[in-house]
Amino acid sequence: MRRLTLPLLALAAAPGAAQDVPVLTVLTYDSFVSEWGPGPAVEAAFEESCGCDLQFVTGGDGAALLARVQLEGETTEADVVLGLDANLIAQAREAGLFAPHGQEAALDLPVEWSDDTFLPFDWGWFSVVGRADGPMPRSFRDLADSDATLVIQDPRSSTPGLGLVLWIEAAYGAEAPAVWEALADNIVTVTPGWTEAYNLFLVGEADLVLSYTTSPAYHLIAEEDAGFAALPFEEGHYLQVEVAAKLAGTDAPELADAFLAFMLTEGFQDVIPTTNWMYPAVTPEAGLPEGFESLRPETTLYLPSDEAAALREPAVEAWRAALSQ
Repeated sequence: MRRLTLPLLALAAAPGAAQDVPVLTVLTYDSFVSEWGPGPAVEAAFEESCGCDLQFVTGGDGAALLARVQLEGETTEADVVLGLDANLIAQAREAGLFAPHGQEAALDLPVEWSDDTFLPFDWGWFSVVGRADGPMPRSFRDLADSDATLVIQDPRSSTPGLGLVLWIEAAYGAEAPAVWEALADNIVTVTPGWTEAYNLFLVGEADLVLSYTTSPAYHLIAEEDAGFAALPFEEGHYLQVEVAAKLAGTDAPELADAFLAFMLTEGFQDVIPTTNWMYPAVTPEAGLPEGFESLRPETTLYLPSDEAAALREPAVEAWRAALSQ
């Protein structure tokens, strides 16, 4: 693992400096800062190195984060946005609100990555997740032909939801609208974000939920419950790369840069597998938790950010039209 050394951010030596602790505000999605998410550990580790106050502000799911900073524009109080993904990069770049990150690191991603503004912190594959003793469709068409029920996320507010419509678009192309029409009867509800959808699945509101191939690892490792499964789909699985970026208007640019540098070190990356339940962007020296390697699908589907941006509107429209009938 490439190690990055973070300089301590010195506080002013003037009287009262102890009260003038610099603040870094990071806008992120809800589950990141939950008690079981990576937020608490990341906050403690970064504050130890920076001599600052790291404050997380939540803004719903990933797509909602971009909508918020676009609405707030230059008035946003956020210094860093953490939780956008590759499917939103073209749109985020057009907003003109983000600045280059200036970081150099060897990233461990399944795809080539070269972007001077949006910096990956983790990645994973979307999957339909169910219980090991429940329905086991092997494709979206198989799911549509079954009686299995599914809860998904809204692609207009959620990065998993957007990932799903692009997954079906990448897998089926011109046939995607027909696939959505066939799936409409299986979908019991659409939630604003991942957390709401997964909780509905856990309480039995649906047989299946849109989540990640690594979701069963959470239940196995954290709860010692082997009763969940990520369904391997014949079409392949769509890749999500989650990124962070510095706001161009931040009043703490050096602190924001220090956070992005820290994001690629062990203090951040080590906690990702067993708190965010994703693959880290830089594999820790200790490796990945047992079972993570077995969760890799045989086929990866991925649309570069420009292609994803071009397909986003028609893909969302096909989803909307099918579910509104």
